[in-house]
Amino acid sequence: MFLLFIKPEINTPAGLVARPVLTSYHKSSHFRDRPFNKFNVYTSPDETILCSDSRQSMYCQLLCGLVQRSEVLRVGAIFASAFLRAIKFLEDHWRQLCLNIRTGQLTDWITDPSCKNAVSLILSKPMPDLADLIERECIGISWEGIIRKLWPRTKYVEVIVTGSMAQYISTLEFYSGGLPLVSTMYASSECYFGINLKPLCKPCDVSYTLLPNMAYFEFITVIEDHDEKMQEKVHCNGKSEQKNGINEEEWIKSKIVDLVNVKVGHYYELVVTTYTGLYRYRVGDILMVTGFHNNAPQFRFVQRRNVVLSIDTDKTSEEDLLKAVTEAKLIIESLGLLLTEYTSYADTTSIPGHYVLFWELKKRENTEQLPELDLIVMEQCCYRVEESLDSVYRRCRRKDKSIGPLEIRVVKHGTFDALMDFCLSQGSSVNQYKTPRCISSQEAARVLDSRVVARFFSKKVPSWEPFRIEANKLMSDMHRAV
Repeated sequence: MFLLFIKPEINTPAGLVARPVLTSYHKSSHFRDRPFNKFNVYTSPDETILCSDSRQSMYCQLLCGLVQRSEVLRVGAIFASAFLRAIKFLEDHWRQLCLNIRTGQLTDWITDPSCKNAVSLILSKPMPDLADLIERECIGISWEGIIRKLWPRTKYVEVIVTGSMAQYISTLEFYSGGLPLVSTMYASSECYFGINLKPLCKPCDVSYTLLPNMAYFEFITVIEDHDEKMQEKVHCNGKSEQKNGINEEEWIKSKIVDLVNVKVGHYYELVVTTYTGLYRYRVGDILMVTGFHNNAPQFRFVQRRNVVLSIDTDKTSEEDLLKAVTEAKLIIESLGLLLTEYTSYADTTSIPGHYVLFWELKKRENTEQLPELDLIVMEQCCYRVEESLDSVYRRCRRKDKSIGPLEIRVVKHGTFDALMDFCLSQGSSVNQYKTPRCISSQEAARVLDSRVVARFFSKKVPSWEPFRIEANKLMSDMHRAV
């Protein structure tokens, strides 16, 4: 039971159709006309995967998976976030799914004709015993181990749990009841990079063996802090400029390493030259070399370069966040309030996860007293932040519903001083300390949460149109690709 979904296509200003690589693959003849493979049979008919309505697609795929539960040997999705979203959907709709199975009739709100026809071939007759069994498992006090209970022959859960998806490991372990979490591959829209030769290893130990025939691979060394500062200096609005006699191209050449010259334990940014025409394209992934398989290096995915927040397929950088916060704080500044400090984190304790911003506010007058906050004004701030983030985030919020409403938590005066004290106690240098714009430490999060005085959520969903893309961002992306 591998849950797959397509995402909306967009039209560029030049009229070209753009879509995610997985959507492109699923719509292609390579997927739709694939030869039969007994080791790769899906419970989901192609029609349910290709349904453009994500809610109908999710419902029909789960229904087919439940009806065929005795044949399921593995479960999963591409990303951990998508699989957990399906489990949450099952929590909300299991009664209706049981009714469909009991009666042998598909619910009325499934209106996609291809989905209805495909599911009717699987839901061919009433199955009251199966419905009773599923109901007994779902009606329990806890959903711990629910995957094992509903699909008892399952051997493992196949999802990507490296990088930003690692934040979902504990939740997956709760629902899976101890099943192995398997990350099989490392790939992107640019090309296929590598495979996991030890798929049953723990998620924290996953390393991918690079496939050197997929592209020409190069690596930018990422070792010392001043390297990153130099990288920031040589960037100016997407153009290279001279800084201390070094421009960006010269800096990269001084740090570039070929495939055979990487060293175990060192960190690198991945650069690819592909058969399809990308030349020295900086993918943006930071990798650590963990070893070698024969002569092919093995890497652990560490993080995305410059990304501070991610829930699903969204990738929000510190620059994106600053821009959005700057837009939102104009609202409170007009009321005589100042935003003195802020930070953020991705809250994945709920499904779907959502962005959380911690704001420390004060009046323009010199006072430590926290100002009274207007609910409507703060909700407008939440909405303004979301509206200022990029189109991928807004699509996830509006169309995919894979990200929940953004939250602002207002903290009392002196909170960020307490955060600095905590960071210094953990070994940070007082001379080099600056407020982190994203926190990953649970202890640091507790320091902030213990001082929260008010919480606000975005009440409106940000705008997003499927057949448009911001021209400036498109041109910027094209410039980077070239």
